Amino acid sequence: MDIHLREMKPTDWLQVKTIYQKGLDLGYASFETQAPVWEKWDAAHLSACRFVAESEEEVLGWIALSKVSAREVYKGVAEVSIYIDPAQSGRGLGRKLMEKVIAESEKLGFWTLQSGIFPQNTASIHLHEKLGFRKIGYRERVAKRDGIWQDNVLMERRSKKVGLD
Repeated sequence: MDIHLREMKPTDWLQVKTIYQKGLDLGYASFETQAPVWEKWDAAHLSACRFVAESEEEVLGWIALSKVSAREVYKGVAEVSIYIDPAQSGRGLGRKLMEKVIAESEKLGFWTLQSGIFPQNTASIHLHEKLGFRKIGYRERVAKRDGIWQDNVLMERRSKKVGLD
């Protein structure tokens, strides 16, 4: 199966939303329980650095960035969202998508990428660590999902190319 990465298009939303919902249904990918409508998702994510992994016109995974703050001083900091169809896990798609978003975000001047990950999502934590993210914090009982308090591991990757001056 030939896999390639490309920019996400609005016409990908149905497949992206399906993968997102599968991740949400696992119970440890996000505090969200329902994937939003396109307009809400689109408004919450930067228009740059949205990519899909695709094979034979089927989206297998996606990655996108969100602002962490509207303040100008944080313009080079973004939060990563990455979701792989569970049927496609273990094929290196997450690594490929993460490498792509790191390279493209640095071209756009991002010096820090961060993620908040449920501690039980060990595959995501390991992926982030392999790509230079480090644990910078742990938020205990930060929010409830399905009525149960959940913790969150904070991870960060500082660019070795941008923001060094």
